[in-house]
Formats: sequence, C-alpha cells, structure tokens
Amino acid sequence: MPTPILMPALSPTMEMGKLAKWLVKEGDSVAPGDVIAEIETDKATMEVEAVEEGTLGKILVDEGTDEVAVNTPIAVLLEEGEDKDALKDFDAGGPPAKPEKDEAEAKEEKEEKPAASAPEKKAEEAAPKAAPSAGGDAEGKGGRIFASPLARRMAEQAGIDLAALKGSGPHGRIVKRDIEEAREKGVPAQAAEAPAAAAAPAKAAAPMADKEILKLYEEGTYDVEPHDSMRKIIAERLTQAKQTIPHFYLTVDCELDELLALRSKLNGRAPEGEDGKPAYKLSVNDFIIKALGMSLMRVPDANVTWTEGGMLKHRRADVGVAVAIEGGLITPVVRQVEAKGLSAISSEMKDFAVRARSRKLMPHEYQGGTTAVSNLGMFGVRDFSAVINPPHATILAVGKGEKRPVVVGDEIAIKTMMTVTLSTDHRAVDGALGAKLLAAFKNCIEEPAMMLV
Repeated sequence: MPTPILMPALSPTMEMGKLAKWLVKEGDSVAPGDVIAEIETDKATMEVEAVEEGTLGKILVDEGTDEVAVNTPIAVLLEEGEDKDALKDFDAGGPPAKPEKDEAEAKEEKEEKPAASAPEKKAEEAAPKAAPSAGGDAEGKGGRIFASPLARRMAEQAGIDLAALKGSGPHGRIVKRDIEEAREKGVPAQAAEAPAAAAAPAKAAAPMADKEILKLYEEGTYDVEPHDSMRKIIAERLTQAKQTIPHFYLTVDCELDELLALRSKLNGRAPEGEDGKPAYKLSVNDFIIKALGMSLMRVPDANVTWTEGGMLKHRRADVGVAVAIEGGLITPVVRQVEAKGLSAISSEMKDFAVRARSRKLMPHEYQGGTTAVSNLGMFGVRDFSAVINPPHATILAVGKGEKRPVVVGDEIAIKTMMTVTLSTDHRAVDGALGAKLLAAFKNCIEEPAMMLV
C-alpha cells in the first residue's frame, strides 16, 4: 500500500517550512537513511532522510514551495511490487476539515439572516473584506472560540462572554441552544468596553497598512522584495519581545588592557595543531562569553527565565551568541560555559559561525540558552541596547574596544575601554540584581586571570 511522506517537524516550535529542493525524482528507489529533500526553516537548511524503503511514486509538493505546514503530505512512497496504478484510488490525506454545522443550526441561521437588499450588497462588495474565519469563529483570551454567527449575535445582545461557555455543537462549537441555556443559568458577562477616549491611543498606535505605506511613495521608485521565513520570524519574535518584556538597561565601561595582554600571551603560547597552525586563536569575544557565563554562576539569581507558572532558575550558564548571516541573524548557544576553557569556547564558536552562515546548524544548537551576547564592536559601534531574545531574561550588548582618556586617581591616563549594556527583563531581574550581574562581568573582564582558576 502506498505510504505518504509527511513534512517533518524539524524542531519543537516549527509549524511551517519551505521545501527547498528535492534530491530524488519520481521513480527513484530510496532506502532508510537516504537524503531525499532539503527543508528550509526560519534559521537553517536541513536534510530530510527516508525512513522506509520503496520507490518515490509521486511528488505532491514542488520544490521551492514556501509555508508548507508540518505533517502535510509532500510525496507518496510505493512499496516493492507496486506501480503508479496503486495511486489511482489512494488518498494521501491533508489538513483536517473545517468543523461542519449541524442541520438545526444551519436552519436557524438561514431563518435568522434576512436577504440583503441591492444597495447593501453593493456596500458589502465595496467594503474591505475582513480576514476569513471558520464559520463565525471568535477570538478569546485563551485562544480561538468556535461559535456560530447566530450564537455570537445572541451572546452580544445578552452580554454573555463566549469564553465562559462550553459549546455543544460539532467540534465543541457554541450554538443557539448554548446561549439560551446560559441565559437561564447565568454566566459571567462580557467585560465592559473601554471608553472611546481610552481606546483612541491604541488605535493611533496600530501599524500602518501596506496600502497606506505604498501611497507615500511614487510608483517606480522602489522594488518590493517579499519577506523570507527568517525575516518573518525575526519580526514576529522581536515584536513579541518588545510588547511583552518590560526592558530596562544598565551600562558600564570595562578596561581591556589586562585582558588584551593575557590574550596575546595565551595566543603566543598556543601549541601547533595537526595542520601546523596554532591549535587556537582566542578572540576578545571568547573572553566576553566566558566572563558572562562565570558572572551568571556568581550571581545565580540572575540566571533565570520568567514563566507565568514560576521562575526557572538555571543550574548552568548556556550563552547564546548572535551571529550575523545573510538576511538576518541566528544565535547559536555555547552550553555550560562555566565548565569550558577559553580554547574550547573559541573552537566551538568558530564552528558555529561557519555552519550558521551556510544555514547548517541543527535546532538544538540555537534553541534555549539562559542569556545572550550581541557584539557589534567589530563594526565600529561604541554602544547600543539589544532586544532580549525570549525566553532569556538578559542580553549583553558589546561595543568596540578603543583608547580613551580616563581618570586614574587624580591623573588622566589612556586606557583601552569597552562599553557594554545589559538589557534586562524586569519581571525576572530587578535593578539591583542586574547591577550585581554587570559588576561581576566587569570584574571578570578587568581581572581575566580570575576566570582561569
């Protein structure tokens, strides 16, 4: 019997992906472990392996197709001895069907809804169409609420909160009889609408629609480049971060002269590798990663993640490091930084950077983590504030190291200084605690030998 090949979930959070390339064609034989396709997620391009033996009977999703939902059939595999005739009556399956109305409810809605007059029809056609909803679905605080249009009208008239009801219709849909029963028994009323004056700022803050933006520019003076999945996810996550995380920022200047001297000494004594080159070459960023990891161990109350159910207190320092790639960025995570030497961190980061730029990182290599570092010093940036990457509670923005005049005692001296800014989630880390974390980091950077003991 033919077997459908489904779009795989390549990470716990993946919902859709792009079928970038087929590596086999219809009629090819495949065995378990054979790579048959490449799938692009928002962060990486990953290979899909066959899990069964057979012949690729039919490709259902062409290569280059974007936004293919997880578990959607993308091809059909034929067993030994089967040919394409086996596909004639075979249903590969697809997305679940939308909930259907029961007959009584359909009759109720038909009787309730009067025929629209000609002017009303014209007005409806001229008006902008709203986003489609599955048979009159409403949105509640806890997610989607399935309710018929008639039930919604009745609930609105009676002041009944649909989120407080349990539907008795198909697939749990709220129908007329549920509203009538709620009237008799009584349920929590809908929240009162905010006054117009209070609602006005929210309306003013709404983003401009595409059509409104395009009107501001003369046709022919721009090109529209569609967003790829990475840019969409970045926009979605950072919007979520700024809307839900109450950020505050702490900034300090760190002296780098001792660190630079130690770095030069360690690099000068690096043993030769098999290729005749030094086994490692430490960067300032390697010291920064190590220092942040050590700081989290010294101030464990700041090594946390906020959840509605409770605070996650992490037992190790897993530091994400932002890496710029074409079209966006990705944050591979160096695990257990507190237990790793500088050479191990350096080697791991070099490998991450190479594979990140070719989108070959695996999801477990860039998901999770307890904090992150974003270093723009190599681009000449002196200081900036970074946006926290959920579910982290902190992120450290690192500027360039540069010679500056500083006051030492009563005299002015020239020192190599670096400005860093800690962005902090105020739900999880208060001001004094964030200051302790930043002080610990400054101490590690200015006395780097202490990180080695």
